[in-house]
Amino acid sequence: MHTTGTSVRPIKPSPGRTLPDLQSLIRTIVDQTNGQSTIRPLNANGQTTRDEIIADVEVDGVRYLLVRSRKSIAPSVSFSPREHEIARMVAKGYPNKTIADVLEISPWTVCTHLRRIFAKLRVSSRAAMVARLIGDEIVKDLT
Repeated sequence: MHTTGTSVRPIKPSPGRTLPDLQSLIRTIVDQTNGQSTIRPLNANGQTTRDEIIADVEVDGVRYLLVRSRKSIAPSVSFSPREHEIARMVAKGYPNKTIADVLEISPWTVCTHLRRIFAKLRVSSRAAMVARLIGDEIVKDLT
């Protein structure tokens, strides 16, 4: 199956069809093909992807692909080494005071780093931060 060279385009409703109709159609297709999707093996860089091809159909000589692609902020988020270490320690459950003692910085500095991490991830709590870090695989090892 050839999948390179494709680009992602936002769905625009065709004339006479509204966007909710398209969403219902896509949901129906996904429900009917559940369990039959395949993981796209490689992207253009030769790396595995998390995209799933839900449907690969040819109609009237035109190929249609319905691809489930997980949104990821990993490429757009960049942490300093200190922010990465603090994020890892928060994910392990350490309080600010312990983080400050281990890294030999003040608790105020830990709070400053956390505010910057929250802003980069667009979250407002430690729990949301950890969920985003784990979900987007920004912090992979918690050991």
